[in-house]
Amino acid sequence: METGTAQQKITLAFINDKSPILDGICQDLVASGTEVLFRSESIEDGLSQLSELNEPPNVSIIDLDFYDRNVLAQIQELRTEYPIIKLIAHSDIDAEKVVKPLFEIGFTGYLLIGSDADDFKKAIEVVINGGRYFSVGVANIAQEYFNNDFHSE
Repeated sequence: METGTAQQKITLAFINDKSPILDGICQDLVASGTEVLFRSESIEDGLSQLSELNEPPNVSIIDLDFYDRNVLAQIQELRTEYPIIKLIAHSDIDAEKVVKPLFEIGFTGYLLIGSDADDFKKAIEVVINGGRYFSVGVANIAQEYFNNDFHSE
């Protein structure tokens, strides 16, 4: 039985996308109907590409490079300029001192390196529909953060 609602076209941008691992995931997402608007190699390049679009993507997956000391400032700039974009982090770091500042910036998803295409699809679907999605390695940090900080939403 069909629900009678038209499925929303999901648009996506990959930012700081230096990982060849994401090539296959990106192909799977495109094959499943997600429109990838661009893939950038840095947050600065991503901001430039975003400024050229008529309409921003629904979701941006940001492959985090914490070796760049300016990464949080750059992400904050992106969030300030494009507050409607849902942000999903992609990282190999599951430390509280890294994860919590991203929640404060407004990330609603966090996928650890090793997540597969199905994890990405699920995360995108959940955040598009107003929810939050976190890999198991950061789920406890997220639960504690959002339970303690529930008043800020």
